Amino acid sequence: MAMNDKRGIDRTDRAFRPAEPASRSGDIVIIGAGLAGLFTALRLAPLPVTVVAAAPLGEGASSVWAQGGIAAAVGEADTPENHATDTIHAGAGIVDADVAHLVAGEASARIADLLRYGVPFDRDLEGHFVLSREAAHSRHRVVRVAGDRAGAAIMQALIAQVRRTPSIRVLEGYEAEDLITEGGAVTGVRLIRGLARGNGTYELLPARAVVIATGGIGAIYRVTTNPTYARGEALAFAARAGAVVADAEFVQFHPTALDVGLEPAPLASEALRGEGALLINSNGRRFMRDVAPEAELAPRDIVARAVFAEIEAGRRVFLDCRQAIGAHFPDAFPTVYAHCKAAGIDPVTEPIPVAPAEHYHMGGIATDTRARTSVAGLWAVGEVASTGLHGANRLASNSLLEAVVFAARAADDIAQVVGDGRGVAQAALYRVAGAKPVDHAAREDAIALIRDTMSADVGVVRTRRSLTRALLTLREIADTAGNDTQLANMALAARLVTGSALLRTESRGGHYRRDYPDPDPSKAQRSFVTLDELEALECRIASATMAQTSETWLAMDAEVACAP
Repeated sequence: MAMNDKRGIDRTDRAFRPAEPASRSGDIVIIGAGLAGLFTALRLAPLPVTVVAAAPLGEGASSVWAQGGIAAAVGEADTPENHATDTIHAGAGIVDADVAHLVAGEASARIADLLRYGVPFDRDLEGHFVLSREAAHSRHRVVRVAGDRAGAAIMQALIAQVRRTPSIRVLEGYEAEDLITEGGAVTGVRLIRGLARGNGTYELLPARAVVIATGGIGAIYRVTTNPTYARGEALAFAARAGAVVADAEFVQFHPTALDVGLEPAPLASEALRGEGALLINSNGRRFMRDVAPEAELAPRDIVARAVFAEIEAGRRVFLDCRQAIGAHFPDAFPTVYAHCKAAGIDPVTEPIPVAPAEHYHMGGIATDTRARTSVAGLWAVGEVASTGLHGANRLASNSLLEAVVFAARAADDIAQVVGDGRGVAQAALYRVAGAKPVDHAAREDAIALIRDTMSADVGVVRTRRSLTRALLTLREIADTAGNDTQLANMALAARLVTGSALLRTESRGGHYRRDYPDPDPSKAQRSFVTLDELEALECRIASATMAQTSETWLAMDAEVACAP
């Protein structure tokens, strides 16, 4: 792993250099049908595009579940400069300032695009946007739809537009399990129908450009607010293709997921705390005032650790909305209200039990401002990408904004690269000779072990011991995965997060080390890792574990750069 200097991404550094696309035949393939993927497809029209969707459109995408809205400086008392400043401050010292200003500056144009696509943003009687304020924002700047239904409403509008666009072909029920490369460039995508996965049959789809827009990594954790399809697989197959992965250690845990035993965990929107809801423990004590001056509106990492500490001490935590929202709850926050009622809780009269849950991955496939990765022919947009916008701790409601800003930039770049070709490539069916059927029971056991390991050892609070234990376990799972690509991909995604966390010997933003509880000014920089570097680290860990010497571990802790 390598870290750049304090000025942000060094675009010429050996750790990350965006590749120049090569001209080739094939299709423009977008893997993922959430906000980032669909926006990219619409922006590319009338160029022919194939969107690979693991589930029917509108299902299985994290974008649908986004409650808060889109952050954009569209209010009279706000400016893009203010928005960028808040983003940089929330990112705990490693946000790429140029990217923050770029995204904030293009926010209003992308809101206008969404309006043209039919998104019904909330407005007052005078036609102004109804804006909410969320944690770490200095202004009311979160544009909403029907209170807490922004994600669902935006996706409904985009899906309708996609269905009406003849240049967009959607392959529903297909999953991408690997990239096809030739000469160091991506030339196609290996697809599999979900139900047929593991039987040795797959399809190859030639591509002249591939956009990864698959979302996050939530399903590699036991408790997450993400859909079940958010397994981090694209992070793995991009790394195998040679892509650089950035900031993988930074995982955001939402502090207020409903603690009612549901999977995925429903989210109690941060907007509730923005409206004055309070966090109390099972003794009725409001504990956030002792943790941070912003109390409930402190950055998410601080709130998540405070909630985790209460639970670790044996006390349950509740979000008390009775005074601040009360009888207005059903109309103001219908999605959260429905989740609460389904769990037998009336948030108008009862506090809501909550706990931290994996929510958003700040890290991902490293990209430049055109969404290009370090592999020719490969772009990445949305949560799966790491643009430098979020740093160590994402500012609330910046995720949907980043998705549309970089989707537009990726589409514009691809359109210049591929020209106006009209041919749509057809997938070809292949069978792996002699492939052994996947043992589905063994797979489920191994996946359960990955999720338990990540939650226990690579969660809200981490240590060298827990991270080492996790990495050894995950590598053992990977070594036994055989031809089970789903298991191998999930294990590799988890290894990338864990290895990156082990090498960052400080606490910063969403990454907290109990053995290194303070930020180290010398490490106020982004991190980059390749698969070769991860495997070299794993070899050193195996050697150090066998040696069992404190000198070996101290030497590893002092080492920042990891080279093969």
